[in-house]
Amino acid sequence: MSWLNTHPKSRNRFSLGEVAVSAEPEINLIPFIDVLLVVLIFLMISTTFTRYQELAITLPTANGNESQVEAKQIHIAVSRDGRFAVNGKVVDRSQLSNLLIQLSIPSGVNKDGANTLQVNIDADARAPHQAVMSALESARDANLSNIVFSSQTKK
Repeated sequence: MSWLNTHPKSRNRFSLGEVAVSAEPEINLIPFIDVLLVVLIFLMISTTFTRYQELAITLPTANGNESQVEAKQIHIAVSRDGRFAVNGKVVDRSQLSNLLIQLSIPSGVNKDGANTLQVNIDADARAPHQAVMSALESARDANLSNIVFSSQTKK
């Protein structure tokens, strides 16, 4: 046995410095908190608030009874390829004005001379704009001014 192996003080004598004590790993939280604060400030600035995009209105109220008169309706369907159907019957563009005039004459005029017929235009989402404008022109030619466009809600 050698002297180095048996002497307790001489075992670590050949190192260049003091004996390194194993250091506990540290997590520095200050940079982490700084980054989180920057992200929080960015989110607060970039968030839009919907309350500033709305108008604050109060709707009026009425104390009347519902009208018992049911409005008569004419349904004009406009297909994807620009064809027309009035109340379920297929009609050409040239016949559309004449048919609307015929439908509006018998029962659409009240005692004030105003037309009470309601025209519902049910146009396909991909219908040509010209076809919808033709239906509007035909309603105007028939002196029908109560025009409603039908739509559906997304599911």
